[in-house]
Amino acid sequence: MLTRPHSSQNDPERLVIYPARLVRTMDPSRPTGSAIAVQNGRIRAVGDVEELAAYGNHMVDARYSDKVLVPGFVEAHSHAGSGGQWKRTYLGRFGRYSPDGRWWPGCKTIEDILDRLRKAAAELPEEGTPLLGWGLDPIYYEGPILARELDTVSTTRPINITHANGHLAVVNSVVMRRVNIDETTMVEGVEKDEAGRPTGELREFAAMSLVHDLYGGSVLDADVDSIRGLAQDGVNTGTTTVTDLGSTRVLSEEGRAIYREAAGENLGVRLDVFHFGAGFGGPGPEEAAPELVRLRDEESDAWLRFGNVKLMLDGSIQGFTARLMEPGYLTTERNGLWVVALEEFRMALEAFHAAGLLVHTHCNGDQATEVFVRNMEQLLTTHPRWDHRHTVTHSQMTTQAQYRRMAALGMGANIFANHLWSWGDQHWDITVGPDRARRMNAAASALAAGVPITLHSDTPVTPLGPLSSIKHAVTRLAPSGRVIGEQERISAGQALRAVTIGAAYLLKRDHEIGSLEAGKWADVAVLDADPLSTPAEKIEGITVCGTMVGGIHHASTVHS
Repeated sequence: MLTRPHSSQNDPERLVIYPARLVRTMDPSRPTGSAIAVQNGRIRAVGDVEELAAYGNHMVDARYSDKVLVPGFVEAHSHAGSGGQWKRTYLGRFGRYSPDGRWWPGCKTIEDILDRLRKAAAELPEEGTPLLGWGLDPIYYEGPILARELDTVSTTRPINITHANGHLAVVNSVVMRRVNIDETTMVEGVEKDEAGRPTGELREFAAMSLVHDLYGGSVLDADVDSIRGLAQDGVNTGTTTVTDLGSTRVLSEEGRAIYREAAGENLGVRLDVFHFGAGFGGPGPEEAAPELVRLRDEESDAWLRFGNVKLMLDGSIQGFTARLMEPGYLTTERNGLWVVALEEFRMALEAFHAAGLLVHTHCNGDQATEVFVRNMEQLLTTHPRWDHRHTVTHSQMTTQAQYRRMAALGMGANIFANHLWSWGDQHWDITVGPDRARRMNAAASALAAGVPITLHSDTPVTPLGPLSSIKHAVTRLAPSGRVIGEQERISAGQALRAVTIGAAYLLKRDHEIGSLEAGKWADVAVLDADPLSTPAEKIEGITVCGTMVGGIHHASTVHS
């Protein structure tokens, strides 16, 4: 529940001092304190109560006196549509909380998945109503989950299930008949069996688009309710700035109106909306770039920002659609798919870079990173530009040599540490093998090379939760108990920096968020324990009591 409970918010000019058990600022000039002073939605100062009282007329609000205050976490790779995924049936392997605080157990077996679908189907109002699900990932199970399995749930009701990674979907036979997917369908990503019959699996966006107009459900489809759901997830996890990393609606006034209706001080988070710059139709980069500059400079504010750009090169490692360099995948000779043509990517990157815009590019495989880095080497020769902060997002297979080149080029890395838990065992055993798994999500190597980093959830792919991202980057544990690359562990301090000031830096917002410093927005995560003095394995279990965003207080629905 998003709340504004204190009367001091009716008088924002009044100085309010909040004592705490501990304040961690992520400001090297003043790393810790025992209180913060807030005025006009901003940090006035950090210190102790006696010191802060000297700043003038004030009141003391002791609501956080036994809590630990850290900068509000910054999630630089999330999707606003994730809040709307809960309108579908959750089918993930691991349990997770929905934004309203409800706990959804994970599905341990294929039969668990099919049983949950049958129960959901029984609750639908009419036989023809589509049954939609999300969070599926067959790599966890012994057998496939294709149309023939979904047909055991219903042979008359359309069923469309998206994979956890968002890059694949599976539909039943009813859906394939309705959209005319058959042996003659030649769209790349429509999987077929040895006899040439479609299996119901749709790999990547060209194939999934065949059913999208009928059933939708993409995380790119944000509406007001889904944005509010993501915001409450933010409050529940201490996250005060989120991104919609890849929107197809930024360039239309109607699309921007959705974000404007949701955003603002009552939403509970700051929202940074990235335009999907290639591969999804709409105006070309040359036309889009000047409009994005205008939106950044004229239509953005402290709560809602437009103008940044998301590009995408490849797919998902566990879905075998990411592009890998030699030696490739462990258990298949097939490589992944390019989500956009490489020439289309080059032209888009050049247009947005030359216009002075910030670009984050999805690169799961090292071959995708290589394409991005090589294009940057060429672009910075023809279009020199300092402090661009273009970022490899996911950066899962990025190599040592690539990190050194990224550092030289001024690039950043948004690292998917959560994968080490969610799919670490599968990467070790199935996708890339032990040696390359140890090198995945190499945060320590990135920092050693001088590449600025952050950590992300890519929610709804994994649950929003920067404390979990910290734990995974520090421990690199998989569910089996394996440590997936001990040498790539980073310290809790480095990880906390990555999800606060590190993320703010890669969003070009480190001048206003990411640390508790005088003049910055009063964006605070309220915790019941100190992440830097908590055993690494228990960091994700720290209770988040809520947040303060711009001096406004919001309560968690999970721990309220």
